[in-house]
Amino acid sequence: MATNKEIKAQAAARKKAYDAKLAQVEVKAKRRKNDNRFAVVIAAGALILSLAATYGHQAFTTAQTAATATPSASASLASSASPTPAVTNAANVPSASLAEARTWLGHLNVNGRNLKIQLDGKNAPQAVANFISLAKKGFYNGVSCHRLTTQGIYVLQCGDPKGDGTGGPGYSWGPIENAPADNVYKTGVLAMARQGGNGSSMGSQFFIVYKDSTIPSDSAGGYTVFGKIVNGMTVIDGIAAAGTTDGSGDGKPKTATTLGAISVQ
Repeated sequence: MATNKEIKAQAAARKKAYDAKLAQVEVKAKRRKNDNRFAVVIAAGALILSLAATYGHQAFTTAQTAATATPSASASLASSASPTPAVTNAANVPSASLAEARTWLGHLNVNGRNLKIQLDGKNAPQAVANFISLAKKGFYNGVSCHRLTTQGIYVLQCGDPKGDGTGGPGYSWGPIENAPADNVYKTGVLAMARQGGNGSSMGSQFFIVYKDSTIPSDSAGGYTVFGKIVNGMTVIDGIAAAGTTDGSGDGKPKTATTLGAISVQ
């Protein structure tokens, strides 16, 4: 039978072994806890990085879209390049055949003065057919020239029955025709106004170039050049020299400008 001394020694040994085992268990538990905490940190970090990457991509995409988007206006100026593809116009759009693929001569009345014009029915048949049709109906009589640009682009824009750049004949048409490949619109040119990036948005509004102007192309192409003023540009020069009503480089002409009868043959 074991003595009290031996029993105490055995008990001390068991306690020591227990304590050692307990310490080992605590170490493993602590390690697992740290490992789990690390795993959570890693997972959280991965999520943050993923969200950051997603947000960054979205932010970049948004910025890129904003940077490349083409602004649209009721009758903006901006363009020239390859023409837009052929389009099918509504039945109420005058047939391009009305232009007869020939040169037309006539007069455009501006503030009571007749300006001699020449229309290019061969290279811009749809535009010329539209212009002739509206002119013969008297559509332009009494309509104002509502916009003058005097910085970089030098044009007088006319043909809007509302007088604010939003009006038209009640239809729109395309395609863009006869746009200059070099983006340069020569003095005296008559060209159709349209919405930015939309080659099928032409109506009745047109502009008169009173000084050579480079108008950059947009996603739709250039502007349809359908004719020119061959005599009488001094009338337009006088309007341009007076500037805009607010003194800006793009606004309503200070000299009130109204179209009169248009005759062509």
